[in-house]
Order: sequence, then C-alpha cells, then structure tokens
Amino acid sequence: MRIDIDTYREIIDTLTRNKSRSFLTGFGVFWGVFMLVALIGGGQGLKEMLESNFEGFATNSAFIWAQPTTKAYKGFRKGRQWTMVYRDVQRMKEQVPELAIVTPMVSRWGNTAVVGDHKSSCNMSGVSPDYAKVMEPQMYYGRYLNDMDIQQRRKVCVLGKKVYKELFPGGGDPCGKVVRLDSVYYRVVGVDYKTGGININGSSEEAVTIPITLMQQAYNLGEQIHILCVTARPGVTMSDITEKMRHVIARAHTIDPDDEQGVMVFNTEVLFQVLDNLFRGVNFLIWLVGLGTLLAGAIGVSNIMMVTVRERTTEIGIRRAIGATPRMILSQIISESIVLTLVAGMSGILFAVMILQMLEMGNTEDGIVMAHFQVNFWTAIMAALAVSLMGLLAGLAPAARAMSIKPVDAMRDE
Repeated sequence: MRIDIDTYREIIDTLTRNKSRSFLTGFGVFWGVFMLVALIGGGQGLKEMLESNFEGFATNSAFIWAQPTTKAYKGFRKGRQWTMVYRDVQRMKEQVPELAIVTPMVSRWGNTAVVGDHKSSCNMSGVSPDYAKVMEPQMYYGRYLNDMDIQQRRKVCVLGKKVYKELFPGGGDPCGKVVRLDSVYYRVVGVDYKTGGININGSSEEAVTIPITLMQQAYNLGEQIHILCVTARPGVTMSDITEKMRHVIARAHTIDPDDEQGVMVFNTEVLFQVLDNLFRGVNFLIWLVGLGTLLAGAIGVSNIMMVTVRERTTEIGIRRAIGATPRMILSQIISESIVLTLVAGMSGILFAVMILQMLEMGNTEDGIVMAHFQVNFWTAIMAALAVSLMGLLAGLAPAARAMSIKPVDAMRDE
C-alpha cells in the first residue's frame, strides 16, 4: 500500500489531536502485547527451572530398590524385609538384554566431612563409573570416578557443591587435598556442581561420592546394594520392560512378581512425559490468554477509529469533493490504525523484554543464569506482525465507513 508524505503528516496530526483517545486505545494494545510476550518468556523460564530438576538424568532410565513386601508368597508372610545383592546386577544384564547400563549404588546418611577446622554434614554414596551415564555429573574441578578407582579400591572421593563450599570456604581447586570421613581419609579428585531438585538417595549437593567397592569394604556391607540404576538401549521404551525387570528381581528373592510395592521401580520416562504434557497445556493457555487480550485491544482500536471517522465526516466529504479517491481515504484510515497499534505493540514488547531481563538477572547464581526468562528474536517478530495484522483488521470497518461517505451528505451534515 503506497502512501505519500502528506498522508503520514495527516496521520500524525490526527493522532495528536486525539491524544487522550489515542492513549487509551494504545494502552489496550500495549497491555495485550505485554501480556503475550511476558507470558511466553515467563513460561520459558518456568520450563527451564523445572527441567533443571531433571538435568543430567537419562530420559530412558529407571531406579529399582527394595521395600517391605505387601503380598504373601510361597510361605513367606507379607511385610518381609529383604535387600538386593551385587549378584542382581549380573542377573539384570543377562536376563534383560534391552538394558544398556546396569549399575549399583550404596549410601550412608548423617556423616560429617572434616578438613582442618571446617566441617560439613553430608551423605555418602558408593557408585561405579557407569553411574555417570545414568545421572551425569557437572564437574567443576577435577574428574569423576574411573575404573581404576573401583579395581584398586582407591580412597578417593568427589565432593558435592555444598560440601565443597563448606569445607573450602576460600574456594580454589581442592583436588589432591585430603578429607576425613568417619576416621577414614579420602583424597579429593573432583567437585560435582550438579544442583538438580530430584535426587537419588540424598541431595547431590550434600553428597561425597566414593568407589562402591571401597564403601562395601569400609562399612562391611558385603554384597548388599541399595539401588539398581539402569538405562534402556536406544529404541527401547522403559515402560515396556518395567514388569520384566521387576520379575527378574522378584524371582531371585522369592517375592511375588506382581508385588509392585515390594520391588519398587521408579521410571523417569513417565516423569518426562508428564512434564512435556504439562507444558503443552501451559503453552496453549499462554497463547490463548495473550491473543485474547490482544484481540480485545484491537477491537478497542476499531471502535475508536469508528468514532474518529464519524467526527471527521465533514473533513472526509470535503476531501472527496476536491478529488480524493476512495483508495486515498482507505489508505489513511488503515494507516492510522496500523501506526497506532504498531507503536503501542512495540512499546509493549520492549517493556515486556525489560521486565523479563530483570527476572533473568535475579535468577543468576555464581555468575550462571539458572533460567532464561526471555523470548527469542522470531517470537518478537511474530508478535510485531500479529500486532500489524490486528491493526489492519481493526481499520477495515472504519475505512469502509469512511469510503461510503458522499460529499453531498457531508455538506448536509455540516
């Protein structure tokens, strides 16, 4: 649509003459765009915050542990206590070929780590190097446990974030330094900064991780294990093999294979599916509320433009009488509508981005942004295009009303 410079001057002059009316109309569009962009950015930040609780978890993983039985089976009464053993690792590998990783874990709680005059309450976890493929660590210093640590029962450990900060308040690389746990000294080989909200057998921030073979020996655990951590091979759905895994463990320990509480299997795949479905619904509501508010603003623009056209009946009639074509009238009215909505909409986008940036800055820890409360460039462009389209549609009815004005009727009205 081609518009000359005089038309633009008329648009600005019209908007200036109706300052209060233009402000109220523009505020409706401003608020609609602000709501849309702020909700999209806020939803993105909320999603990242929730996903951070699952960060490092293999999406096709599961965790198996023993609980008191809830069903009587082969002469054993319900409520029987039992424990898994190291032999269960080999059973799972042999009888459930769909599994890629099977790794055991043992734990102790209520321990105290000591370095010089500094102390930290912690929990101890004994794992093998394969555990890093189930729940990936975020190494800040050093390395994770390796196969040589397991084979040689090395007295080494990996510190959690909270334990590291309390034992070494001055910061710096602690690798090579010695930590005392229950009268046993361990050499630090790494610091894990994982801070997920979902943890297995205790918070990862408060954990001191050591080789499982060393922990079994040091605390006389024998062949006992507390948790089996497994991941499925590519293309295998964990839900399809959950019952098979439960039956393998149950048969080996004379437990009813249908006792879901006795042999507990926590499937993280289901958790991820719930999260995905939740945010599909959240995104739908965000767009529904945002576009609804934007549409309400556009209707307000259309109503105000109709009032403006009615007040300018004489002016439009005179312009038609001295040679203005219907296309020129159409261009002016629609242009006024687009300019009004676009200016208000862009202001709403900028204000929303500013608010989201402040939220992002407040969600920063140790210089690391924990969640990005922001919209991407193309989302902002789509919002601007949506505002322009709303302005175009809002101006159609007033423009049609202006084009229908006849010079004779305008003079009679005068």
